[in-house]
Amino acid sequence: MERTGPFWDVVAGKAPLPAAAKTLGWELIAVSPEEGTIEVAFAATEAFVNPAGVIQGGFLAAMLDDTLGPALVAGLNPGDFAPTTDLHVQFLRSARPGRLVGRGRVVRRGRDVGFLAGELLDEDGAIVAVATATVQIRRQMLQRHQLSDGAGEAR
Repeated sequence: MERTGPFWDVVAGKAPLPAAAKTLGWELIAVSPEEGTIEVAFAATEAFVNPAGVIQGGFLAAMLDDTLGPALVAGLNPGDFAPTTDLHVQFLRSARPGRLVGRGRVVRRGRDVGFLAGELLDEDGAIVAVATATVQIRRQMLQRHQLSDGAGEAR
């Protein structure tokens, strides 16, 4: 499998993390595009807590989205992307600030659609949330985006 493109540029340190991933403290632990699996970590900070002192569910959902999507994107051709069209999250227990680990997997990949699943674990290894997602595989979406925002033009 060819390991080139924006995802792999970030992994190699040749490109910065996307802003959303940086906000969440995204860190790659392991990835296997051949198996369609990924493990990532997040730094859940005090800035993510609700009035009850636990991580607000929207941040947990974003972490799961940023776990599941890359499980598929790592195996796509350079320039292809897979925006989430549907995300179902179930919150199983409260999450406190600290390191959270996301594990994602490709359940099924078609030509244009992917089905993903995963979970988010706290520092003790307890599952705090699970999710399933549907993504639409779009060929050359990232290259079109770079061209439309001028990033693909010579400077």
